[in-house]
Amino acid sequence: MNADYGASTELEGPLQQRRALYQPRLPPCLQGATVRVEYGDATTTIDPAGAPEVARAFPRTYGQPLVNFLAAAADKAAGERPPIRVGVVFSGRQSPGGHNLVWGLHDALKAHNPHCALYGFIGGTEGLFANKTLEITNDVLASYKNQGGFDLLGRSIDQIRTSKQLSAAMTTCTNLNLDGLVIVGGVTSNSDAAQLAETLVQNNCKTKVVGVPVSLNGDLKNQFVETTVGFDTVCKVNSQLISNVCLDAISAGKYYYFVRLMGRKASHVAFECALQSHPNMLIMGEEVALSKLTLMEIINKICDGVVARAELGKYHGVLLIPEGLIQSIPEMYALIQEISILHNNNVPVAEMSSQLSPWAAALFQFLPPFIRRELLLHQESDNSAQLSQIDTEQLLAHLVETEMTKRTKEGRYKGRKFSSVCHFFGYQARGSLPSNFDCDYAYALGHISLHIIAAGLTGYMATVANLKDSVDKWRCAAAPLTAMMSVKRHLRGPGAIPVGKPAIHPSPIDLKGKAYELLREKASSFLLDDFYRTPGGIQYEGPGSDAKPITLTIEDQDYIGDIEILKQYLDKVKVIVKPGCSRDILKAAISSMVSVTDVLTVMSHPLNCEMPLFHFN
Repeated sequence: MNADYGASTELEGPLQQRRALYQPRLPPCLQGATVRVEYGDATTTIDPAGAPEVARAFPRTYGQPLVNFLAAAADKAAGERPPIRVGVVFSGRQSPGGHNLVWGLHDALKAHNPHCALYGFIGGTEGLFANKTLEITNDVLASYKNQGGFDLLGRSIDQIRTSKQLSAAMTTCTNLNLDGLVIVGGVTSNSDAAQLAETLVQNNCKTKVVGVPVSLNGDLKNQFVETTVGFDTVCKVNSQLISNVCLDAISAGKYYYFVRLMGRKASHVAFECALQSHPNMLIMGEEVALSKLTLMEIINKICDGVVARAELGKYHGVLLIPEGLIQSIPEMYALIQEISILHNNNVPVAEMSSQLSPWAAALFQFLPPFIRRELLLHQESDNSAQLSQIDTEQLLAHLVETEMTKRTKEGRYKGRKFSSVCHFFGYQARGSLPSNFDCDYAYALGHISLHIIAAGLTGYMATVANLKDSVDKWRCAAAPLTAMMSVKRHLRGPGAIPVGKPAIHPSPIDLKGKAYELLREKASSFLLDDFYRTPGGIQYEGPGSDAKPITLTIEDQDYIGDIEILKQYLDKVKVIVKPGCSRDILKAAISSMVSVTDVLTVMSHPLNCEMPLFHFN
């Protein structure tokens, strides 16, 4: 990160210079200075059972309508549009494409009215609280267009949560006379954005709050958000590294590579990278959580794969895991929770092991010393364990080696000695030059953010649907943040009890989805056939430059498009069933509607809603 925010990097290379010349593409509806705003029906929450709690927590911003942005018939003159003052803050971990979000917001503001002003908060949320700003101009942006990192503004604690923080943010918005504040981040940051929007409305502050889905983990996914800015780039960079490791493994023929990838509470990065690079094994947290696999069951599963490959004369392989895997293992999750409670009670680290429950203490002592040290590290800003600092891949490699040695002594394995090499691909991709997709996506979201503010909307997230298609077919919209919220539950089914406050939660891998089905079909071939794929580096020009995440292109996610289809059918019914139509048509319509409403009532009842596979924190 540059010490002097807003200063250009001195060591720009030819590729960085070429990237700066790339002009992001915009959907047709965003190509003018104004848009036509189309308001839909009032929204509910993603989880009907939690709707009453969300409505109580957000009385001013709950139930707002879905909004679509369409091409305007004609643009007003810039002089007829009042100037707008907007602030932008990076409130999440750096993700490729973040700078293009700021660029798109700036360009949209200047097209709206040349006298509009954009202020970036230096140092993330702490800069917001302290009113530490940098005015964003075209000259300031010149060195950051299509560039990676968040070094234009930087980031800090990634939270706007406590009463003191909310008050400080409101004071800054008031002092700067901001019409809008754009918060850039993932699930936690956008949950905070919803709370800030509610607080500002309750205090009659004019500043409109807009959230933007920027997260390398890709876990901010729901019916409105198909993927996040940065996910595509991170997966492409990691997939190249993994494919390099695969080729190294098959060349030497004697090492198993254990590769840990970023993905705190969901395995999206590891999942996408597996589809792109075809490693021999992938252990996903969602599968482990659903099957309640113990640590030793996972170890045995890996060892069985090693034995099966040895029978084919293969003594090498590549295994992928997400960094959040360790908290998906039931006994490890319980241990982490006990340690978290001790942290919250301010128990000194040196005394923690002696204050664990008997079973947790036994598990703690079983683990290698390096894992014990890492489990006791101080927590993240959201009170979760520092998963990026826990060497889960080394733990698995250590236990697999121990088990393979045991099997050898017992005569159950007669192959070569097991050898492993461990990697954590965590930070290598976060500052990468963004892919064309992330450049376009972020730039469009910046424009949408301005249009949300200009329409006087608050507590919304800028969204784009139909992303798997070409840019000219993207659908631009704004969805209420409260519609993405749920309330965590204990257990599943009729006995589930809502707990905690409403929030946007990470979305796990859909184990019923088409992408997962594809992976399961290929799992046996991946394990035994060394069906490695080499995607190479990110392509910025030529045939492969517009490639998108495989998981995005496989799934049917155009939720807004499906709503439009439903509206079309409802309109057709209204046209057919008019006063004066035959009694037979009327009876058929009533019968069909009774059947439809009965089915939908059952499906939407809280006890029958499909619950997330796990809620681990």
